[in-house]
Amino acid sequence: LSVSRSNVVFSDPQYGIVLDAGSSRTTVYVYEWPAEKENDTGVVSQTFKCNVKGPGISSYESNLRALAKPFDDCLNKVKERIPVHLHKNTSVYLGATAGMRLLRLQNETAAHEVLASIQNYFRAQPFDFRGAQIITGPEEGLYGWITANYIMGNFLERNLWRTWVHPYRKETMGALDLGGASTQISFIPEDSQENLNSTLQVKLYGYNYNVYTHSFQCYGRDEAEKRLLALLLQKSNTSSNVDNPCYPQNYNTTFTMKHLSGSLCTQSLRPANYYPSELVHFHGTGDPGLCQEMVSSLFNFSACSDQKVCPFNGIHQPKVKGNFVAFSGFYYTINALNLSGHFSLADFNSSMWVFCSQSWAQLQFMLPKFEEIYARSYCFSANFIYYLLIHGYNFDAETWPRIHFQKEVGNSSIAWSLGYMLSLTNMIPAEGKLIQLPLKPALFAGLLICLTATALLCLLFLVYLWIASRNRKNVGRVEHVFIPE
Repeated sequence: LSVSRSNVVFSDPQYGIVLDAGSSRTTVYVYEWPAEKENDTGVVSQTFKCNVKGPGISSYESNLRALAKPFDDCLNKVKERIPVHLHKNTSVYLGATAGMRLLRLQNETAAHEVLASIQNYFRAQPFDFRGAQIITGPEEGLYGWITANYIMGNFLERNLWRTWVHPYRKETMGALDLGGASTQISFIPEDSQENLNSTLQVKLYGYNYNVYTHSFQCYGRDEAEKRLLALLLQKSNTSSNVDNPCYPQNYNTTFTMKHLSGSLCTQSLRPANYYPSELVHFHGTGDPGLCQEMVSSLFNFSACSDQKVCPFNGIHQPKVKGNFVAFSGFYYTINALNLSGHFSLADFNSSMWVFCSQSWAQLQFMLPKFEEIYARSYCFSANFIYYLLIHGYNFDAETWPRIHFQKEVGNSSIAWSLGYMLSLTNMIPAEGKLIQLPLKPALFAGLLICLTATALLCLLFLVYLWIASRNRKNVGRVEHVFIPE
Protein backbone atom coordinates (compact mmCIF):
# COMPACT_ATOMS: atom_id res chain seq x y z
CA LEU A 1 0.00 0.00 0.00
CA SER A 2 2.82 2.41 0.85
CA VAL A 3 4.50 1.68 -2.48
CA SER A 4 1.23 2.38 -4.27
CA ARG A 5 0.84 5.71 -2.46
CA SER A 6 4.41 6.57 -3.27
CA ASN A 7 3.78 5.90 -6.93
CA VAL A 8 0.66 8.04 -6.92
CA VAL A 9 2.46 10.98 -5.33
CA PHE A 10 5.37 10.58 -7.74
CA SER A 11 3.11 10.61 -10.80
CA ASP A 12 1.14 13.67 -9.68
CA PRO A 13 2.05 16.88 -11.48
CA GLN A 14 3.40 19.83 -9.51
CA TYR A 15 1.89 23.31 -9.60
CA GLY A 16 2.94 26.90 -9.09
CA ILE A 17 0.73 30.00 -8.88
CA VAL A 18 1.83 33.51 -9.87
CA LEU A 19 -0.27 36.63 -9.40
CA ASP A 20 0.60 39.45 -11.79
CA ALA A 21 -0.57 42.48 -9.81
CA GLY A 22 -0.59 45.11 -12.56
CA SER A 23 -1.72 48.72 -12.41
CA SER A 24 -5.09 48.08 -14.06
CA ARG A 25 -5.88 44.54 -12.87
CA THR A 26 -4.49 41.39 -11.26
CA THR A 27 -4.13 38.18 -13.28
CA VAL A 28 -3.72 34.73 -11.71
CA TYR A 29 -1.60 32.17 -13.61
CA VAL A 30 -1.36 28.48 -12.71
CA TYR A 31 1.66 26.57 -14.04
CA GLU A 32 2.14 22.80 -14.12
CA TRP A 33 5.07 20.41 -14.61
CA PRO A 34 5.75 16.69 -14.05
CA ALA A 35 6.78 15.78 -10.50
CA GLU A 36 9.81 13.91 -11.81
CA LYS A 37 11.01 17.09 -13.54
CA GLU A 38 14.77 17.53 -13.48
CA ASN A 39 16.32 20.98 -13.60
CA ASP A 40 17.45 20.45 -17.18
CA THR A 41 14.05 20.17 -18.83
CA GLY A 42 11.79 22.84 -20.28
CA VAL A 43 8.46 21.30 -19.40
CA VAL A 44 6.59 23.98 -17.41
CA SER A 45 3.30 24.96 -19.05
CA GLN A 46 0.38 27.22 -18.20
CA THR A 47 -2.71 25.28 -17.23
CA PHE A 48 -5.09 28.03 -16.05
CA LYS A 49 -5.51 31.80 -16.16
CA CYS A 50 -8.01 34.02 -14.34
CA ASN A 51 -8.52 37.79 -14.26
CA VAL A 52 -9.40 39.14 -10.80
CA LYS A 53 -12.45 41.40 -11.01
CA GLY A 54 -11.91 45.07 -10.29
CA PRO A 55 -8.90 47.39 -10.64
CA GLY A 56 -5.26 46.78 -9.71
CA ILE A 57 -4.23 46.47 -6.06
CA SER A 58 -2.70 49.97 -5.99
CA SER A 59 -6.24 51.39 -6.38
CA TYR A 60 -7.19 50.08 -2.91
CA GLU A 61 -4.78 52.32 -0.98
CA SER A 62 -7.65 54.08 0.81
CA ASN A 63 -9.98 51.06 0.99
CA LEU A 64 -7.88 48.14 2.23
CA ARG A 65 -10.90 46.22 3.55
CA ALA A 66 -12.20 45.78 -0.01
CA LEU A 67 -8.86 44.50 -1.33
CA ALA A 68 -9.12 40.78 -0.54
CA LYS A 69 -12.70 39.94 -1.55
CA PRO A 70 -12.19 40.18 -5.38
CA PHE A 71 -9.52 37.44 -5.17
CA ASP A 72 -12.01 34.85 -3.87
CA ASP A 73 -13.58 33.98 -7.21
CA CYS A 74 -10.27 33.22 -8.98
CA LEU A 75 -8.79 31.45 -5.94
CA ASN A 76 -11.84 29.18 -5.65
CA LYS A 77 -11.42 28.19 -9.30
CA VAL A 78 -7.71 27.53 -8.70
CA LYS A 79 -8.56 25.31 -5.71
CA GLU A 80 -10.82 23.24 -7.97
CA ARG A 81 -8.11 22.93 -10.64
CA ILE A 82 -5.37 21.77 -8.29
CA PRO A 83 -6.03 18.48 -6.40
CA VAL A 84 -6.70 19.12 -2.68
CA HIS A 85 -3.83 16.91 -1.49
CA LEU A 86 -1.37 19.09 -3.48
CA HIS A 87 -2.55 22.49 -2.14
CA LYS A 88 -0.07 22.69 0.75
CA ASN A 89 2.87 21.94 -1.61
CA THR A 90 1.80 24.48 -4.25
CA SER A 91 3.82 27.71 -4.05
CA VAL A 92 2.13 31.08 -4.59
CA TYR A 93 4.06 34.19 -5.64
CA LEU A 94 2.67 37.71 -6.04
CA GLY A 95 4.62 40.26 -8.05
CA ALA A 96 3.39 43.85 -8.24
CA THR A 97 4.52 46.09 -11.08
CA ALA A 98 4.37 49.76 -12.12
CA GLY A 99 1.10 50.67 -10.35
CA MET A 100 2.62 49.73 -7.00
CA ARG A 101 5.99 51.23 -7.96
CA LEU A 102 4.21 54.56 -8.47
CA LEU A 103 2.23 54.21 -5.23
CA ARG A 104 5.44 53.49 -3.30
CA LEU A 105 7.00 56.66 -4.71
CA GLN A 106 3.91 58.68 -3.77
CA ASN A 107 3.12 57.07 -0.41
CA GLU A 108 5.47 54.38 0.85
CA THR A 109 3.31 53.66 3.92
CA ALA A 110 0.21 53.06 1.78
CA ALA A 111 2.15 50.70 -0.52
CA HIS A 112 3.41 48.74 2.51
CA GLU A 113 -0.14 48.46 3.91
CA VAL A 114 -1.49 47.16 0.58
CA LEU A 115 1.17 44.43 0.48
CA ALA A 116 0.56 43.57 4.15
CA SER A 117 -3.17 43.19 3.46
CA ILE A 118 -2.40 40.89 0.50
CA GLN A 119 -0.07 38.78 2.67
CA ASN A 120 -2.70 38.38 5.40
CA TYR A 121 -5.21 37.16 2.82
CA PHE A 122 -2.91 34.58 1.23
CA ARG A 123 -1.55 33.25 4.51
CA ALA A 124 -5.11 32.16 5.29
CA GLN A 125 -5.23 30.18 2.02
CA PRO A 126 -4.28 26.47 1.85
CA PHE A 127 -1.33 27.11 -0.46
CA ASP A 128 2.36 27.70 0.31
CA PHE A 129 2.48 31.50 0.06
CA ARG A 130 6.00 32.73 -0.75
CA GLY A 131 5.36 36.45 -0.32
CA ALA A 132 4.26 39.56 -2.20
CA GLN A 133 6.83 41.96 -3.56
CA ILE A 134 7.11 44.93 -5.89
CA ILE A 135 9.42 44.01 -8.76
CA THR A 136 11.59 46.61 -10.49
CA GLY A 137 11.09 47.77 -14.08
CA PRO A 138 14.27 46.04 -15.37
CA GLU A 139 13.21 42.80 -13.62
CA GLU A 140 9.79 43.00 -15.27
CA GLY A 141 11.43 43.46 -18.67
CA LEU A 142 13.92 40.63 -18.12
CA TYR A 143 11.28 38.17 -16.84
CA GLY A 144 9.13 38.95 -19.90
CA TRP A 145 12.12 38.25 -22.16
CA ILE A 146 12.80 34.95 -20.34
CA THR A 147 9.13 33.88 -20.62
CA ALA A 148 8.92 34.64 -24.35
CA ASN A 149 12.11 32.76 -25.21
CA TYR A 150 11.38 29.86 -22.83
CA ILE A 151 7.97 29.05 -24.31
CA MET A 152 9.28 29.55 -27.86
CA GLY A 153 11.99 26.93 -27.25
CA ASN A 154 14.90 29.32 -27.73
CA PHE A 155 16.75 28.10 -24.63
CA LEU A 156 16.15 24.34 -24.91
CA GLU A 157 14.86 21.86 -27.45
CA ARG A 158 14.65 18.05 -27.68
CA ASN A 159 17.26 16.40 -29.88
CA LEU A 160 17.22 13.02 -31.68
CA TRP A 161 17.98 11.24 -28.39
CA ARG A 162 14.92 12.92 -26.73
CA THR A 163 17.32 14.87 -24.50
CA TRP A 164 16.90 18.58 -23.75
CA VAL A 165 19.76 20.50 -25.37
CA HIS A 166 20.67 24.07 -26.24
CA PRO A 167 19.42 24.89 -29.78
CA TYR A 168 22.32 25.18 -32.22
CA ARG A 169 22.67 28.73 -33.60
CA LYS A 170 19.10 29.65 -32.63
CA GLU A 171 18.54 33.38 -32.08
CA THR A 172 16.59 34.73 -29.11
CA MET A 173 13.58 37.03 -29.55
CA GLY A 174 13.41 40.57 -28.23
CA ALA A 175 10.42 41.34 -25.96
CA LEU A 176 8.12 44.37 -26.02
CA ASP A 177 5.65 44.68 -23.13
CA LEU A 178 3.00 47.39 -22.77
CA GLY A 179 1.30 47.53 -19.39
CA GLY A 180 -1.01 50.08 -17.82
CA ALA A 181 1.64 52.20 -16.08
CA SER A 182 4.95 51.22 -17.73
CA THR A 183 6.38 49.73 -20.91
CA GLN A 184 9.46 47.52 -21.30
CA ILE A 185 11.88 46.73 -24.13
CA SER A 186 14.36 43.82 -23.81
CA PHE A 187 16.70 42.33 -26.42
CA ILE A 188 20.27 41.19 -27.05
CA PRO A 189 22.14 43.98 -28.92
CA GLU A 190 24.35 43.45 -31.96
CA ASP A 191 27.54 44.07 -29.98
CA SER A 192 26.95 42.95 -26.39
CA GLN A 193 30.53 43.83 -25.34
CA GLU A 194 30.13 47.40 -26.58
CA ASN A 195 26.90 47.77 -24.60
CA LEU A 196 28.04 46.07 -21.37
CA ASN A 197 27.17 49.11 -19.25
CA SER A 198 23.53 49.05 -20.39
CA THR A 199 22.92 45.28 -20.35
CA LEU A 200 22.11 42.70 -17.69
CA GLN A 201 24.20 39.52 -17.82
CA VAL A 202 22.07 36.41 -17.33
CA LYS A 203 23.36 32.84 -17.23
CA LEU A 204 20.76 30.25 -18.25
CA TYR A 205 21.52 26.54 -18.69
CA GLY A 206 25.25 27.29 -18.85
CA TYR A 207 24.97 30.01 -21.53
CA ASN A 208 25.59 33.73 -21.01
CA TYR A 209 23.13 36.31 -22.37
CA ASN A 210 23.77 40.05 -22.25
CA VAL A 211 20.24 41.47 -22.31
CA TYR A 212 19.52 45.16 -22.78
CA THR A 213 16.34 46.01 -20.89
CA HIS A 214 14.69 49.28 -19.97
CA SER A 215 11.37 50.12 -18.36
CA PHE A 216 9.72 53.48 -19.03
CA GLN A 217 7.65 54.51 -16.02
CA CYS A 218 4.51 56.52 -16.90
CA TYR A 219 4.63 55.20 -20.50
CA GLY A 220 2.14 52.44 -19.89
CA ARG A 221 -1.09 52.78 -21.90
CA ASP A 222 -3.32 54.04 -19.07
CA GLU A 223 -0.88 56.54 -17.56
CA ALA A 224 0.07 57.84 -21.01
CA GLU A 225 -3.59 58.45 -21.83
CA LYS A 226 -4.11 60.28 -18.53
CA ARG A 227 -1.19 62.53 -19.50
CA LEU A 228 -2.85 63.20 -22.86
CA LEU A 229 -6.16 64.11 -21.20
CA ALA A 230 -4.37 66.38 -18.69
CA LEU A 231 -2.48 68.02 -21.58
CA LEU A 232 -5.71 68.57 -23.56
CA LEU A 233 -7.28 70.15 -20.48
CA GLN A 234 -4.24 72.40 -20.04
CA LYS A 235 -4.45 73.58 -23.67
CA SER A 236 -8.23 74.03 -23.60
CA ASN A 237 -9.97 77.39 -23.24
CA THR A 238 -12.49 75.87 -20.87
CA SER A 239 -11.91 73.84 -17.73
CA SER A 240 -15.08 71.75 -17.94
CA ASN A 241 -15.66 70.83 -21.64
CA VAL A 242 -12.66 69.57 -23.59
CA ASP A 243 -12.35 68.19 -27.15
CA ASN A 244 -10.33 64.99 -27.54
CA PRO A 245 -9.20 64.24 -31.15
CA CYS A 246 -8.26 60.65 -30.15
CA TYR A 247 -11.76 59.74 -28.94
CA PRO A 248 -14.27 58.63 -31.63
CA GLN A 249 -16.57 61.28 -33.09
CA ASN A 250 -19.61 61.94 -30.89
CA TYR A 251 -18.27 60.03 -27.90
CA ASN A 252 -18.73 61.80 -24.57
CA THR A 253 -17.42 60.92 -21.12
CA THR A 254 -16.68 62.56 -17.78
CA PHE A 255 -13.74 62.19 -15.39
CA THR A 256 -12.87 63.65 -12.02
CA MET A 257 -9.85 65.92 -11.78
CA LYS A 258 -8.25 63.30 -9.50
CA HIS A 259 -8.44 60.71 -12.31
CA LEU A 260 -6.59 63.09 -14.65
CA SER A 261 -4.07 64.68 -12.30
CA GLY A 262 -3.97 62.51 -9.19
CA SER A 263 -1.17 60.28 -10.47
CA LEU A 264 2.54 60.93 -10.04
CA CYS A 265 2.78 60.73 -13.84
CA THR A 266 0.43 63.72 -14.35
CA GLN A 267 1.50 65.80 -11.36
CA SER A 268 3.43 68.29 -13.51
CA LEU A 269 0.25 68.95 -15.57
CA ARG A 270 -1.93 69.56 -12.52
CA PRO A 271 -3.79 72.92 -12.72
CA ALA A 272 -3.10 75.63 -10.15
CA ASN A 273 -6.65 75.39 -8.83
CA TYR A 274 -6.78 71.65 -8.28
CA TYR A 275 -9.98 70.22 -6.83
CA PRO A 276 -9.89 66.37 -6.91
CA SER A 277 -13.67 65.94 -7.16
CA GLU A 278 -14.17 68.55 -9.91
CA LEU A 279 -15.65 67.06 -13.10
CA VAL A 280 -14.21 67.44 -16.61
CA HIS A 281 -16.27 66.51 -19.69
CA PHE A 282 -14.51 65.20 -22.80
CA HIS A 283 -16.01 65.20 -26.29
CA GLY A 284 -14.57 62.98 -29.05
CA THR A 285 -13.82 64.62 -32.41
CA GLY A 286 -12.19 61.62 -34.19
CA ASP A 287 -9.41 63.64 -35.85
CA PRO A 288 -6.50 61.28 -36.78
CA GLY A 289 -4.06 64.06 -37.76
CA LEU A 290 -4.58 66.12 -34.60
CA CYS A 291 -4.51 62.98 -32.45
CA GLN A 292 -1.07 62.09 -33.84
CA GLU A 293 0.19 65.61 -33.15
CA MET A 294 -1.01 65.49 -29.53
CA VAL A 295 0.38 62.01 -28.88
CA SER A 296 3.83 62.99 -30.21
CA SER A 297 3.99 65.71 -27.52
CA LEU A 298 4.03 63.00 -24.82
CA PHE A 299 7.61 62.09 -25.85
CA ASN A 300 10.74 64.16 -25.45
CA PHE A 301 12.61 63.38 -28.67
CA SER A 302 15.10 66.26 -28.26
CA ALA A 303 16.65 65.12 -24.96
CA CYS A 304 19.77 63.78 -26.76
CA SER A 305 21.81 65.02 -29.68
CA ASP A 306 22.52 61.50 -31.00
CA GLN A 307 19.09 60.04 -31.82
CA LYS A 308 20.53 56.65 -32.89
CA VAL A 309 21.62 55.60 -29.40
CA CYS A 310 19.31 57.85 -27.39
CA PRO A 311 15.84 57.91 -28.99
CA PHE A 312 13.75 59.65 -26.31
CA ASN A 313 13.71 60.98 -22.75
CA GLY A 314 17.51 60.93 -22.58
CA ILE A 315 17.71 57.12 -22.28
CA HIS A 316 20.56 55.26 -23.99
CA GLN A 317 19.41 52.35 -26.16
CA PRO A 318 21.43 50.17 -28.56
CA LYS A 319 20.08 49.71 -32.08
CA VAL A 320 17.21 47.20 -32.19
CA LYS A 321 18.29 43.82 -33.55
CA GLY A 322 16.53 40.64 -34.69
CA ASN A 323 12.92 39.57 -34.25
CA PHE A 324 10.67 40.84 -31.46
CA VAL A 325 7.47 39.65 -29.85
CA ALA A 326 5.09 42.43 -28.74
CA PHE A 327 2.53 41.32 -26.16
CA SER A 328 0.04 42.61 -23.54
CA GLY A 329 -1.27 46.05 -24.58
CA PHE A 330 0.54 45.89 -27.93
CA TYR A 331 -1.35 42.75 -28.93
CA TYR A 332 -4.81 43.93 -27.80
CA THR A 333 -4.53 47.21 -29.71
CA ILE A 334 -3.33 45.52 -32.91
CA ASN A 335 -6.16 42.99 -32.61
CA ALA A 336 -8.70 45.85 -32.33
CA LEU A 337 -7.36 47.26 -35.65
CA ASN A 338 -8.16 43.87 -37.24
CA LEU A 339 -4.46 43.11 -37.81
CA SER A 340 -2.58 40.02 -36.65
CA GLY A 341 0.86 38.43 -36.53
CA HIS A 342 3.33 40.64 -38.36
CA PHE A 343 2.57 43.10 -41.18
CA SER A 344 3.99 46.16 -42.89
CA LEU A 345 4.18 49.60 -41.31
CA ALA A 346 2.08 50.94 -44.21
CA ASP A 347 -0.70 48.45 -43.36
CA PHE A 348 -0.58 49.51 -39.72
CA ASN A 349 -0.75 53.22 -40.59
CA SER A 350 -3.69 52.83 -42.98
CA SER A 351 -5.63 50.67 -40.49
CA MET A 352 -4.95 53.17 -37.72
CA TRP A 353 -6.13 56.10 -39.86
CA VAL A 354 -9.37 54.33 -40.84
CA PHE A 355 -10.04 53.29 -37.24
CA CYS A 356 -9.41 56.79 -35.86
CA SER A 357 -11.83 58.33 -38.37
CA GLN A 358 -14.83 56.34 -37.13
CA SER A 359 -17.75 57.69 -35.16
CA TRP A 360 -18.70 56.11 -31.83
CA ALA A 361 -21.78 54.52 -33.44
CA GLN A 362 -19.73 52.96 -36.28
CA LEU A 363 -17.06 51.69 -33.91
CA GLN A 364 -19.53 49.48 -32.07
CA PHE A 365 -19.94 47.36 -35.24
CA MET A 366 -16.19 47.17 -36.01
CA LEU A 367 -14.89 45.59 -32.83
CA PRO A 368 -15.20 41.82 -32.22
CA LYS A 369 -15.57 42.48 -28.47
CA PHE A 370 -17.01 45.83 -27.50
CA GLU A 371 -16.18 47.28 -24.08
CA GLU A 372 -16.50 51.05 -23.72
CA ILE A 373 -13.47 51.58 -21.48
CA TYR A 374 -11.20 49.96 -24.11
CA ALA A 375 -13.05 50.85 -27.33
CA ARG A 376 -12.83 54.61 -26.74
CA SER A 377 -9.05 54.40 -26.28
CA TYR A 378 -7.84 52.14 -29.12
CA CYS A 379 -7.19 55.09 -31.43
CA PHE A 380 -5.00 56.73 -28.79
CA SER A 381 -3.27 53.38 -28.09
CA ALA A 382 -2.50 52.84 -31.79
CA ASN A 383 -0.95 56.30 -32.14
CA PHE A 384 0.96 55.86 -28.90
CA ILE A 385 2.33 52.50 -30.12
CA TYR A 386 3.38 54.13 -33.42
CA TYR A 387 5.38 56.89 -31.71
CA LEU A 388 6.83 54.55 -29.10
CA LEU A 389 8.05 51.96 -31.62
CA ILE A 390 9.05 54.22 -34.52
CA HIS A 391 10.34 57.40 -32.87
CA GLY A 392 10.97 55.95 -29.42
CA TYR A 393 12.69 52.61 -30.07
CA ASN A 394 13.80 53.47 -33.62
CA PHE A 395 12.08 50.70 -35.57
CA ASP A 396 11.49 51.67 -39.22
CA ALA A 397 9.61 50.38 -42.29
CA GLU A 398 12.30 47.72 -42.82
CA THR A 399 12.48 46.40 -39.23
CA TRP A 400 8.76 46.79 -38.39
CA PRO A 401 7.76 43.41 -39.99
CA ARG A 402 10.16 41.70 -37.55
CA ILE A 403 7.77 42.59 -34.73
CA HIS A 404 5.34 39.73 -34.06
CA PHE A 405 2.25 40.89 -32.18
CA GLN A 406 1.32 37.86 -30.11
CA LYS A 407 -0.73 37.07 -27.03
CA GLU A 408 0.47 33.52 -26.33
CA VAL A 409 2.43 30.53 -27.60
CA GLY A 410 0.41 27.34 -27.51
CA ASN A 411 -1.67 27.70 -24.35
CA SER A 412 0.88 29.80 -22.46
CA SER A 413 0.46 33.57 -22.19
CA ILE A 414 3.48 35.72 -22.95
CA ALA A 415 3.86 37.63 -19.68
CA TRP A 416 6.63 38.25 -17.15
CA SER A 417 4.94 35.93 -14.61
CA LEU A 418 6.35 32.62 -15.93
CA GLY A 419 9.91 33.97 -16.10
CA TYR A 420 9.44 35.27 -12.56
CA MET A 421 8.41 31.85 -11.21
CA LEU A 422 11.13 30.01 -13.16
CA SER A 423 13.75 32.34 -11.66
CA LEU A 424 12.46 32.16 -8.08
CA THR A 425 12.25 28.35 -8.14
CA ASN A 426 15.62 27.92 -9.92
CA MET A 427 13.95 25.90 -12.65
CA ILE A 428 16.34 27.54 -15.08
CA PRO A 429 19.71 26.70 -13.53
CA ALA A 430 22.67 28.93 -14.31
CA GLU A 431 24.88 25.91 -14.93
CA GLY A 432 23.98 23.39 -17.61
CA LYS A 433 26.19 20.37 -16.86
CA LEU A 434 23.44 17.89 -17.74
CA ILE A 435 22.31 19.88 -20.73
CA GLN A 436 25.05 19.09 -23.20
CA LEU A 437 24.93 17.64 -26.65
CA PRO A 438 26.49 14.15 -26.61
CA LEU A 439 28.97 15.64 -29.10
CA LYS A 440 29.93 19.15 -30.12
CA PRO A 441 27.95 20.25 -33.23
CA ALA A 442 31.08 20.39 -35.45
CA LEU A 443 32.31 16.97 -34.29
CA PHE A 444 28.80 15.51 -34.61
CA ALA A 445 28.55 16.84 -38.19
CA GLY A 446 31.98 15.38 -39.04
CA LEU A 447 31.10 11.95 -37.66
CA LEU A 448 27.77 12.02 -39.48
CA ILE A 449 29.55 12.72 -42.79
CA CYS A 450 32.11 9.98 -42.04
CA LEU A 451 29.40 7.42 -41.21
CA THR A 452 27.43 8.38 -44.32
CA ALA A 453 30.53 7.99 -46.51
CA THR A 454 31.30 4.60 -44.90
CA ALA A 455 27.73 3.43 -45.48
CA LEU A 456 27.92 4.48 -49.15
CA LEU A 457 31.24 2.66 -49.63
CA CYS A 458 29.77 -0.48 -48.05
CA LEU A 459 26.76 -0.20 -50.34
CA LEU A 460 28.99 0.23 -53.40
CA PHE A 461 31.09 -2.77 -52.32
CA LEU A 462 27.96 -4.93 -51.93
CA VAL A 463 26.76 -3.84 -55.38
CA TYR A 464 30.23 -4.69 -56.76
CA LEU A 465 30.13 -8.18 -55.15
CA TRP A 466 26.63 -8.78 -56.53
CA ILE A 467 27.68 -7.78 -60.08
CA ALA A 468 30.87 -9.90 -59.83
CA SER A 469 28.84 -12.88 -58.65
CA ARG A 470 26.40 -12.51 -61.60
CA ASN A 471 29.30 -12.30 -64.06
CA ARG A 472 30.87 -15.54 -62.71
CA LYS A 473 27.56 -17.40 -63.13
CA ASN A 474 27.23 -16.16 -66.71
CA VAL A 475 30.82 -17.20 -67.57
CA GLY A 476 30.09 -20.67 -66.09
CA ARG A 477 27.04 -21.09 -68.36
CA VAL A 478 28.97 -20.03 -71.50
CA GLU A 479 31.80 -22.52 -70.75
CA HIS A 480 29.25 -25.31 -70.32
CA VAL A 481 27.65 -24.56 -73.71
CA PHE A 482 30.93 -24.61 -75.68
CA ILE A 483 32.63 -27.70 -74.18
CA PRO A 484 33.48 -30.03 -77.14
CA GLU A 485 32.32 -33.66 -77.06
